[in-house]
Amino acid sequence: MKKFDFFNQYRDPVIIVRDYENVVFRNNIFCRVFQHFGDIRKFAHKMSFDMCPMDSENVDLYSPIFQAIVSTENFFARVTYLNSQNQFVYYDLTAIKRGAYTIIFLVDVTSEVLLQDKQKEREAFQNKLSKLEEENDELQKIRLKAQSQAIRIALINKVSNIIRESMDISVILNSALKELAIMFGCFRAYYASLNNSEFCIEQTFGENSLKGQKITFDALVMRQLGAHRTSISYSLMEYIGASPFKQSVLRIVVPVFHMQKMIGALVLLSYQKRELNEELEILEAVSSQLGNAIIRAELYQKNAKNVRELKKTLEELKETQLQLIHSEKMASLGQLVAGVAHEINTPVASIKSNNSIISKLISKIEQEDLKEMFMEINSLDNEAIQRISNIVVSLKKFVRLDESELQEANINKEIDLTLDLIRHETKNKIEIVKNYGEIPPIKCYPNMLNQVFTNILVNACQAIESDGKITITTEFDIGILTVKIKDTGRGIARENLSKIFTAGFTTKNVGVGTGLGLAISQKIIDKHNGKIKVNSEVGVGTEFIITIKCE
Repeated sequence: MKKFDFFNQYRDPVIIVRDYENVVFRNNIFCRVFQHFGDIRKFAHKMSFDMCPMDSENVDLYSPIFQAIVSTENFFARVTYLNSQNQFVYYDLTAIKRGAYTIIFLVDVTSEVLLQDKQKEREAFQNKLSKLEEENDELQKIRLKAQSQAIRIALINKVSNIIRESMDISVILNSALKELAIMFGCFRAYYASLNNSEFCIEQTFGENSLKGQKITFDALVMRQLGAHRTSISYSLMEYIGASPFKQSVLRIVVPVFHMQKMIGALVLLSYQKRELNEELEILEAVSSQLGNAIIRAELYQKNAKNVRELKKTLEELKETQLQLIHSEKMASLGQLVAGVAHEINTPVASIKSNNSIISKLISKIEQEDLKEMFMEINSLDNEAIQRISNIVVSLKKFVRLDESELQEANINKEIDLTLDLIRHETKNKIEIVKNYGEIPPIKCYPNMLNQVFTNILVNACQAIESDGKITITTEFDIGILTVKIKDTGRGIARENLSKIFTAGFTTKNVGVGTGLGLAISQKIIDKHNGKIKVNSEVGVGTEFIITIKCE
């Protein structure tokens, strides 16, 4: 209809309908925008309300076009249209009633709707971003707190491990001070023990060691320490009487308690200016553990000292016991030898006198065969008497009870003397090989050394079950006397080599050995500032090597 041509001037689509079936006009913009327009029903079915609850099966009821036509009044709605590219486009639909006609204006608001949607999305994103930033801040705080907590726990665990692993107060204090100094950036850290209201520095870490110095704090610090509180201040003086600093420093004084009794204080000095919050918990934890560790280490050291003193006393008692046994043995032996020598000398003197008389009477015998027989008997008796006299002299020399001071002696002769006395052990059984060197007279206790040689040689004889050999070697070189006694006996088991000089240890049968001979021998060699060692192999033999440094 030409009367509606003026709507072609509109920049928005316009459609005019008489009823739901009859389209009377479409302006040029409408034809261009909706160029695939077929009929009003298909067009209406592609259009819907922007928001619309559906509670009826009649689809027409949900069409904005249908509602605009059937409405008796002007009608407005924001609608959604599905175009030919299957894209949704938004329009503000305005329907005006003019008699039998319904004039429908469609204003494209897609950009506005999309902008609003984007704004809403942006606002939602901003809200989400803000929440995420808040959560991130909280997470950062939690992370920093967890990191600080982890560092604190790691430090406490590290100090705890050091404290548990060591019983040395110096090691415990030095390790704790080092870790605390690193944590607080200290140029000096130390521990001062408390005794009679006076502090004495026990351990220092960092600049200028003050170990052993006595110090005193002011009354305010002492009140804080006495109340189990850590004193934190910026100070120009370390303690009363100390030289002033060029600038104020952070001074932390931590009390160290054990069983409610203050035993000392930790002092930390740093040029760093900082607030202490969670670090106070670290200081309190380290202080608590340190107090227990110091007391435990002190008790351990006291016990260790007592144990050392008891061991020393026990060794002295053992040595005294050996000396008493040795002295008693030698005294008894001396008395026995003196008595035996006296008892032997009396009949020997009588026999010797009779033998002298008989030797004079032999010359008066006229029968030559009888004379010759008595002369042979008399000669044998003289040799026997001389042998007995030599044995008595050897026994007296061996004992030498009157020789308690150092004497000059020829070691080769002393060994020969010992061999004479144990001839009953070696006769017709053991070959004695002597490799004597040129030995000058040395200062020694001959009777004691003879006892050492006797013990070793008798043991060697008892270790040789049938026939065997004992080799004795003496050497003297650069003031060192060496005596080696080697046998071809059964040898000593490896597990027993470290025990043979222990008092009471013996491998002999009951009643044969006391286990004191070699223990006494070692003490005698020690008294001569010498050493005795043994080499042995089962089935091959044993060798004792004695070395004495001679003056």
